[in-house]
Amino acid sequence: MKVVTSQEMRAIDGQAIEEYGIPGLVLMEHAGWQVARRAWDLLADIGGRKVVVFAGTGNNGGDGCVAARHLFNWGARVRIVLAGDPNRAGPDAAKQLEMARRLGIEVVPLTAETRQKVRLNAAAADVLVDALLGTGSKGAPRGAAGQAVDILNGSGKPVVAVDIPSGVDADTGAVPGNAVQAEWTVTFGLPKVGLLLSPGRRFAGRIAVVDIGLPRMLLERGSREWVEEDFVRKLLPPRPRDGHKGTFGHVLVVGGSRGMSGAALLAARGAQRVGAGLVTVAGPASLQPVFSQAVMEALTQPLPEDPAGLVAPEASAAVLSLSARTDVLVIGPGLSRTPGAGEMVRRVLDGAGSPAVVDADALYALGPGGRWLESRSQERPLVLTPHPGEMARLLDGSVADVLADPLGIAVSRARAWKAVVVLKGAPTVVADPSGQAFINSTGSDALATGGTGDVLAGAIAGLMAQGAAPLAAAVAGVYVHGLAGELAAAQLGPAGVVAGDVVERIPAALARVRGERGRGLSDFQPVAGQGRRGWGMGEVIGG
Repeated sequence: MKVVTSQEMRAIDGQAIEEYGIPGLVLMEHAGWQVARRAWDLLADIGGRKVVVFAGTGNNGGDGCVAARHLFNWGARVRIVLAGDPNRAGPDAAKQLEMARRLGIEVVPLTAETRQKVRLNAAAADVLVDALLGTGSKGAPRGAAGQAVDILNGSGKPVVAVDIPSGVDADTGAVPGNAVQAEWTVTFGLPKVGLLLSPGRRFAGRIAVVDIGLPRMLLERGSREWVEEDFVRKLLPPRPRDGHKGTFGHVLVVGGSRGMSGAALLAARGAQRVGAGLVTVAGPASLQPVFSQAVMEALTQPLPEDPAGLVAPEASAAVLSLSARTDVLVIGPGLSRTPGAGEMVRRVLDGAGSPAVVDADALYALGPGGRWLESRSQERPLVLTPHPGEMARLLDGSVADVLADPLGIAVSRARAWKAVVVLKGAPTVVADPSGQAFINSTGSDALATGGTGDVLAGAIAGLMAQGAAPLAAAVAGVYVHGLAGELAAAQLGPAGVVAGDVVERIPAALARVRGERGRGLSDFQPVAGQGRRGWGMGEVIGG
């Protein structure tokens, strides 16, 4: 499913109206009906019939008035609270407001005199509808709209947001002031970027992406993708039944140091669990007994080390030799951040050889400012897997800057560094040098524990070893890794999950994506003919 900005959605609406002759009132009618349908479902669950629609004077408010009219016709007791001057309403919104009035729906302007009455009405309602501000709104809600947001949030009642919760930036997910906390967000045509990125995703609740009659061809364009199960299934490398360990590739993991041997081992397990035929773990010579006992199925290779048990710079020759005989290199997990380790990393990445997944301490070796990345040749395909702190160092900036625009930063850095960038977070985003971007739909706070990033690096490499292109491996690896975290959380509870629990559930996650067995999670049942996608703070449901 494509993902759009507010400007891109306006362009789609405009084309539907101007080029295809679909009147704006028709689109508004469909949008409001979809909102009413979701609110009615909530009312049925609650067993109540009282609805208050908080409407602005733009098209978002018009959608809310349509919803009010349908809910009224279906038997609900409905009141519209108008936040704004009705004389300044757009033409379509004004028509919808007038139709609602003629039907007998009470319209209450939100003023200083009516504020207490509105507050009591909201508290007495069963469901509230947020139709205050649309996707084009920027900045904190002000005036009557700001007061309405406070009333909605203070009511304690479930809220259905129209297109996007008021106060959430549709392009970035930023919440510069107060914002409506929705139980459902009914968004039209395609999901908006701000619904999927933090902190906006926390305010959206469950998201229904609904059809309002926009031409299908207009919804299939764009460079951003919301990554779903069907999409990932097409990215996974085939598993021929007559394959052997050579068929499924050889991953070399270079990492580990005294006190951090587990990182390299988790990466190795990640590669194994996604199906790599062979895995070799190379690290300081003194750790070879630890490696060989902890991951019995892997090969091990001792590397020259210094007196502190850290990989020495001269280990680069051995790593380059090994890399020439393997298919994919994972470098960095637990390697340490010493100058010697950094020198080894740069020598290896400068040398010819297999594609590489660069993670953790190896990323540290390329900064600050990512100067090595800016100057490198493009001979070796790279997948970079930074978390926000590591990306901030690579940019010589701040974590706050990265979190303010993770999608934009991933895209710009992928272009500048000529590499696939996996910017880990909630959600993780993936970008490639062509400008394509992918927002992952799986994962939860269960992954917020040490070692899960190492598992991810190994999983991506394992898919690459089996023949997946770097971008496909990154997108699929992130999705499967997140789903494995959800499966672990469903069994153990999110707070108790550790990285080893995630890696052991990768096979089940892969089987589910491939359709090789039943889903196995009660939280993933069909809703209205569509699949539910687990998503930490919420979910997205196709309309």
